[in-house]
Amino acid sequence: MDVQVWTYILVGITFAIYIGIAIWSKAGSTSEFYVAEGAVKPLTNGMATAADWMSAASFLSMAGLISFMGYDGAVYLMGWTGGYVLLALLLAPYLRKFGKFTVPDFIGDRYYSNLARTIAVICALIVSFTYVAGQMRGVGLVFSKFLEVDIFWGVIIGMAIVFFYAVLGGMKGITYTQVAQYCVLIFAFMVPAFFISMQLTGSPIPQIGFGSVASDGSGMYLLDKLDQLHTELGFAEYTSGTKSIQDVFFITVALMVGTAGLPHVIVRFFTVPKVKDARISVGYALVFIAILYTTAPAIAVFARTNLIETVSEKPYSEMPEWFNTWEETALLNWVDKNEDGIINYAPGAAIVGSPEIVRSNGEIQRGQHNEVMISNEATISQNELYVDRDIMVLANPEIAGLPAWVAALVAAGGLAAALSTAAGLLLVISTSVSHDLIKKQFNKDLSDKAELRYARIAAALAVVVAGYFGINPPGFVAQVVAIAFGLAAASFFPAIILGIFYKKMNKEGALAGMVAGLLFTLSYIVFFKIAFPEYNTPEYWWFGISPEGIGTLGMILNLIVALLVGAIFPEPPGEVQEMVEGIRYPR
Repeated sequence: MDVQVWTYILVGITFAIYIGIAIWSKAGSTSEFYVAEGAVKPLTNGMATAADWMSAASFLSMAGLISFMGYDGAVYLMGWTGGYVLLALLLAPYLRKFGKFTVPDFIGDRYYSNLARTIAVICALIVSFTYVAGQMRGVGLVFSKFLEVDIFWGVIIGMAIVFFYAVLGGMKGITYTQVAQYCVLIFAFMVPAFFISMQLTGSPIPQIGFGSVASDGSGMYLLDKLDQLHTELGFAEYTSGTKSIQDVFFITVALMVGTAGLPHVIVRFFTVPKVKDARISVGYALVFIAILYTTAPAIAVFARTNLIETVSEKPYSEMPEWFNTWEETALLNWVDKNEDGIINYAPGAAIVGSPEIVRSNGEIQRGQHNEVMISNEATISQNELYVDRDIMVLANPEIAGLPAWVAALVAAGGLAAALSTAAGLLLVISTSVSHDLIKKQFNKDLSDKAELRYARIAAALAVVVAGYFGINPPGFVAQVVAIAFGLAAASFFPAIILGIFYKKMNKEGALAGMVAGLLFTLSYIVFFKIAFPEYNTPEYWWFGISPEGIGTLGMILNLIVALLVGAIFPEPPGEVQEMVEGIRYPR
């Protein structure tokens, strides 16, 4: 059987499992829909949290980023993993003790203000929709390649599946579905890593293999070999860093505090019975996450090495079947600039405009929004090969010549990763609208049944918006997700930290800080990513900080504004300060 048949089988089986779990765990109350009645065991919650956390960015895009960025890609590993340590120490137990449904719930009650609650809802919606765009793009990528459907229809299918189990089961259904999805995604990620590590180094453990001697008889370490391949093609050494120290620092901090401020991750710790269970859940989640995160650098090295050795300076006519099938998705393209029939892979842009619609035969094809032109080799670069970095994990088994079922398994794992996080984000969106806006502000007498109905309607609308962003994404998966982390860092994290550890922080300070941090960060990102992308280079960045790292500066601005404005206005009421002490200390 070929890859497509295997993909239909494995994806069909996993989808049937997800739908079956959703039917079995249908939510019958708002408590079940929002926080699974607070009855999830720590081990189960840790596994579900890991699946919720390890999105399409972790599964599909992180190893792809590292394979292209080399040493610089380590910033994503450090930032995302370190964020969970912050979450365990600073947030999870205290928010669980507070005992509400959502982050805006905490913000609204802690800062005794419906305006604060509304701003928190707006922040949650912006962060969640930015994040979910990356997940739906990941779904579209998988469907586009392995099921041979257009990305548009791939996203539509993904929307339908998420809609079913997120809207029907709520947090209860999502939790148990995410446990199944974690099992699928981690198995799918590790199996090809074991195979390829054995192929390239003779070691079955990828974490050891990518630092071992290559098994090609050269006697070189695999990383030294990759450095050599890079320099021969004109790239910087794979193991050398090119980012500035300050940008690495700011991106790492933004990812760390953004992790600790992500509403769809925080809400998971409202689902366990006790405060102690919240901290234990984070510990389990770290172990489950570490399995994938310690393997990602190895996958990156394996994929990069195999790609270069397979395609560089080789005749196009001799390319294996996987090259041609990926060309059909337009996520990989070859433009023969010098018309010698040889693939020249080098630094620089292979094509100008949207690569998705340039074919290897050099045709100019009209896209939905613009016309794409073939690069002028005299003014652009000698590079002839375009590779979308989001495909590296998906294409890795085929590049390495692994069996068809392994490639199909990776496709099923990529879908599991994207759908698990998308469901968690959609739940945050629906609860923010139904609970924090409608229930808390517009209709406080709303019945439990009516609130549940509004939550499901909100989730349905959120699915549609998420689908639009998946079809029209503002960047590749990990980049989009990194921006979401920056927004979370600049808006939520300071308000939550001050709300827990500084009982004299008042609503005026918190509100001013959140607005300042969010507007500054969002404006910076929109300027460089959307309005004027031609200026998105280090020479134009403030203090050399990229849009992916600007959330750290937004967080600092948030803290400064909050403390300065807070000093002008009266302290919070006594009962609020007593509530804060109750969160931090046992009564």
